[in-house]
Amino acid sequence: MLLNSSKKSFEEEISNIQELTFEYAKVIFKKNNIEFSKKKYKSLKMITDNKFNNLALLLSDQNPYTIKCAIFEGKNKTIFKDRKELTGSCLKIIEDAFYYMNLSNHINSTFEGLQRIDKKDYPDFSIREALLNAIIHRDYYFSGSILLSIFDDRIEINSMGGLLSTLSLNDVYNGVSESRNPNFAEIFHRLEYVENYGTGVGRIINEYDGFKSKPIIELSENVFKIILPNRNYVESVKNENISINNMSQEEIIINYLKNNTRITRLEVEKILNIGNTRSKQIINTLVKNNILIKEGVGKNTYYVLK
Repeated sequence: MLLNSSKKSFEEEISNIQELTFEYAKVIFKKNNIEFSKKKYKSLKMITDNKFNNLALLLSDQNPYTIKCAIFEGKNKTIFKDRKELTGSCLKIIEDAFYYMNLSNHINSTFEGLQRIDKKDYPDFSIREALLNAIIHRDYYFSGSILLSIFDDRIEINSMGGLLSTLSLNDVYNGVSESRNPNFAEIFHRLEYVENYGTGVGRIINEYDGFKSKPIIELSENVFKIILPNRNYVESVKNENISINNMSQEEIIINYLKNNTRITRLEVEKILNIGNTRSKQIINTLVKNNILIKEGVGKNTYYVLK
C-alpha cells in the first residue's frame, strides 16, 4: 500500500505517533560515543515544528517498518525451512537481519599446500552493505516490508521503491549516489555503519572478483532487488543413475575437475546428488584407477586429477 505523501519529504513529515521511545537507539549511539538526548533531537533533525517527525519514528522502538526473513529449501520459494519478521528500531532490525543472514553464511575450507583458506558463502561486506542499502534508501511512503529471502544458491533482498528519477542503473554501478532519505543516511554515516556515499554497490561487486557468478541488481518502478550469489554453491545433478547426459558419474567428476582444481567427498555428493556410501565408491574407484590423487588428511581431505 502506498501511503499519502505531501510536499515535505517523508523524513520531515510529522510522525502520526508521538509517544516514541528510543531505548535501542540510545545503546547504539552510546557505543559510538555520540550523545543521544532530548537536547540533541533537533540537531539530529528528528524534530519538525516541535514534534517528532518520521525520521524519529524510524529510529524509535515503535518503528512500524519491518523486515520479513525466510530461508527456503533449494532454489525456489516452495518449501520454507524458517521464517521470521524483524521489528523495532531500524537500528535494531538491521542488526537482527545481519545476524539472521550470518546463521546461513557457512564457511568452506580448502588448502593450498599447508595454507588453509576459509571462504564464506557470502562476503560479510556484501550482505551488510546490501542490507544497509535496503534500509537507508527504501521509499518509506510504501508500507510493505523489506523481504530477505535465503536460498541454497543465493540471497535476495527486496526493498520498496525503485531508483530516484534522477538516477539510472548505470549510475548506481558507477558509484553515483543520491538518497531519498538524506537525514536518515547521515545518521548511519555518523554511526559509521556506512563509509563513503556511493561506493557500496561497486565494492559488493568487487567482493566477487574471481567468481563466475556476480551480484545482480533488478529494478522495477517500485522495487529495488539485489541478488547475492552463494560463492560456495555447487549445482547438484538431480539423477542418481549411472549415466547422465551419456556421462557416467565418474566422468562427471572428471569433467568437473577439468574446470576446478580440487574436489571433496561432500562436493561429490552435492554434484551427483548421492549419498555417503556411493560417493566413497566413486572416489575409491577413481583413485584406484590412478585418475585421482588424494591430498590432505581427515576433514581436510580433497582430490585432484593426476
